[in-house]
Amino acid sequence: MIFKGGSSKFKMIKVPDFSIESNYSQEDKLHKELLIFACAFMNLAVVLWLAIYWLMGLNFSTNVALVYQLVSVASLIHFFKVKNFKVFRFVQLSLFLFVPFIMQWSIGSAVTASGVMLWALLAPIGALVVSGWRDSVPWFIAYMVMTAISGFFDYYLAVTDTSGVSMKTIGFFFALNFAAMSAILYFLVRYFVVEMNKIKQQLDEQHQLLAEEQKKSERVLINVLPNTIAQRLKESDGLIADGHADVTVMFADLVNFTQLTESLSPEQMVGLLNTIFSGFDELCDKYEVEKIKTIGDAYMAVGGLNRERADYTCDIANLALEMRGFVENHPELSVYGLGIHTGIATGPVVAGVIGTKRFIYDLWGDTVNIASRLTDEASQDVIQVDKTTYNRIRHNYAFEPPATIHVKGKGEMVMYRLTSKSNEPTGRFSLTGRHAEADNSAEQSTP
Repeated sequence: MIFKGGSSKFKMIKVPDFSIESNYSQEDKLHKELLIFACAFMNLAVVLWLAIYWLMGLNFSTNVALVYQLVSVASLIHFFKVKNFKVFRFVQLSLFLFVPFIMQWSIGSAVTASGVMLWALLAPIGALVVSGWRDSVPWFIAYMVMTAISGFFDYYLAVTDTSGVSMKTIGFFFALNFAAMSAILYFLVRYFVVEMNKIKQQLDEQHQLLAEEQKKSERVLINVLPNTIAQRLKESDGLIADGHADVTVMFADLVNFTQLTESLSPEQMVGLLNTIFSGFDELCDKYEVEKIKTIGDAYMAVGGLNRERADYTCDIANLALEMRGFVENHPELSVYGLGIHTGIATGPVVAGVIGTKRFIYDLWGDTVNIASRLTDEASQDVIQVDKTTYNRIRHNYAFEPPATIHVKGKGEMVMYRLTSKSNEPTGRFSLTGRHAEADNSAEQSTP
């Protein structure tokens, strides 16, 4: 599976590991094998048929049989040299159709020839298995026309003389022709069915492997993007860009990690980050918020993209507290003296998928910039939130008194330090309770 993108278009293209054309080539190979098998069988049958006639003392012109074998073998040699299957197929089917009738007419009637015209049935049957049912229709019509013509000649023009062939011999060759032709058709169709079953089994196995690879690719896509965005990317080739009027953005940055990397091997450093961020991923799943990306040793998550959860600001606050506790208490991390500082902001953002290679789902806007700036200004183990976030969750959590910081591009702004959940919560905040921001305006003075 690959993802094809442009400045305004993204499209997921599923590329199978197993080409379907290979199945067509297997079918073509089967068609060629069947026709070569029928060609060889017919030539052998003609020789045996003539030998039996001669052994029984029945002599007649062998010119037709000889010409048939010469043309048949010549077409086979031509096919092996030129590889033109269409010409080989047409010549062989024509021989199958016309030669039996010509042989019958050279011997006498259908009775004296012991129904040798039955061999012509191999033409429409052969066309059916090597060309398909549409191409077999003209050959079947031709077979019926030739049968009707032969019947007309026998009825109006044939004489009762059996050319010295006894009825016992005629009956014997009737049985021989029916048995031989039935055997050829049976083995021809049986071989076709067996080989088609093998192709079908291979195709089923390939489809199963393809489905497994597709599931792996989709899991990778879901791990890279939010579920809703991944689904949209699979179903649409348009630009993915959304405006969200209200979300809560969080940045969490590791403290002392840069200095720590100087004393760690690459494997230790990557393993340490994997332990930390894998733990953060599990916490994001726990609170049903979206991880957006990691930037070096920083982690970005957002609540509110999924509108099914109304209290996403509390979810982000809980996530921040648990992430801090995870870094402080994890036995593998405590020995390194790592810490974390966090910034949280609530407001509008623009979200979308960008890039054509290693594309990402990202967020833009003042809310993102404020959360990032709050993170930069926070000291170790401190969680700083903006005024909107504070007003949204202040009844459920404990905060330090407000402070003022300078945010590039925004000027002076008030921020609050989230310390823990409130010991005596007054009730869970709902997005419909935004009047709390106005009610708390008196608390927004700077220290």
